Amino acid sequence: MTEQHSTEKLEAIQAVVDRVTSWQDGATEGTVEQELRNGFSEAGVDVTDDQVTRLADAIQSEHGTVSASDVLSA
Repeated sequence: MTEQHSTEKLEAIQAVVDRVTSWQDGATEGTVEQELRNGFSEAGVDVTDDQVTRLADAIQSEHGTVSASDVLSA
């Protein structure tokens, strides 16, 4: 994957994470994971199950802005 495609993918992932974070405060983890999966599917972004779980966990635990790049690089 080229750096540009990598950057574009990360931007798409971040947009989905931001959208889910903005209206999922207090939702169950299963709901957050499903909404992330739906958003990634709509955006045409492939993410692994592990990545979805890590992002959902971060959304649930941080209750605020989640940096997808920080979560996925950890």
